[in-house]
Amino acid sequence: MKRLFGELNGVPIYEYTLKNKRGTEFSALNYGAIVTRIVTENQFGEFQNICLGFRSLDDYLAYSPYFGAFVGRVAGRIRNGSFWLDGKHYDLVKNAGVHQLHGGRPNFSKTVFEVEETANSLIFSYKSPAFQNGYPGEVDVVMRYTLTEEDAWVIEYEADTDQPTLFNPTNHTYFNLSGDVKKSILKNELFVRSHAFACIDEELIPTGELREVFGTAFDFNEAKQIQSAILKGDLQMDLASGGLDHGFVLEHERNQPDAVLVDRDSGRGIKMETDAPAVVIYTGNTLTGDYTVFGDKIRPFSGITFETQSLPDAIHHRHFGDIVLRPGTPFYSKTIFRFFVNKA
Repeated sequence: MKRLFGELNGVPIYEYTLKNKRGTEFSALNYGAIVTRIVTENQFGEFQNICLGFRSLDDYLAYSPYFGAFVGRVAGRIRNGSFWLDGKHYDLVKNAGVHQLHGGRPNFSKTVFEVEETANSLIFSYKSPAFQNGYPGEVDVVMRYTLTEEDAWVIEYEADTDQPTLFNPTNHTYFNLSGDVKKSILKNELFVRSHAFACIDEELIPTGELREVFGTAFDFNEAKQIQSAILKGDLQMDLASGGLDHGFVLEHERNQPDAVLVDRDSGRGIKMETDAPAVVIYTGNTLTGDYTVFGDKIRPFSGITFETQSLPDAIHHRHFGDIVLRPGTPFYSKTIFRFFVNKA
């Protein structure tokens, strides 16, 4: 099912909606593959939207918190907006001071995708031209959103290139399990199966240090309220405006979630599973501005992201993993968000 959401330079922008037998709904645009709505049930039987978004295309064009967006070619910041690859130096489009953020501008979040609809999936495709925002190589990108009958949102990323290039995409959906943007995520309980996180500097770029979480505010190996970690006053959180904006190295355990988020008041929860080596968790510390989300003014800690990927700025830190995409070696990655509710 789709409806006209707006028009961009004469191109129609549609909102596509998937719905399962449980009544869960999932909506996304062909612009930026932006997730606009995820409607799930709470413990009282009420269906509400649990992600942040806008009601109009104009707002998505005017503001840039990356609500729900498909981010790439490379998620996060690349220091100094440049890198060396196979003995060649590449300068990128800089859109965060002297650095590049989320693939430059315009990035995937500002792209109109071709969309194929199936019974339970939306398949987005795009051919990123060589040297778009400075990246070598033409890249064919396919990304699939699937809503299962078991209330799971599955994201699958695929890509091929004709030249060596960088590729490290993610999705930037902000969750608010209360269904009410006026309520913060600070009392949500968070679990993350991780032994280390990437330290950042004052420009929010990883320094290269991977610090053990044990004994720090970043230890979520036992679920705890997000606010309890923030109140510890860790310098790393101070650098991120008083919250999380950090990459966690994941310790995958077979048939177990990599992260869990629970809102006790609504009874809603999310279990996140991924084959990505890391997740950047951002608690919306700097969500401010002269705009509203579904009629309510935005405020800090209105949402939380789980950006599954390799660690940001990996091209400058070998121990962060390999984000080089090469011809003949296609990229594939899968992330699953399983929605559940604990009934009253």
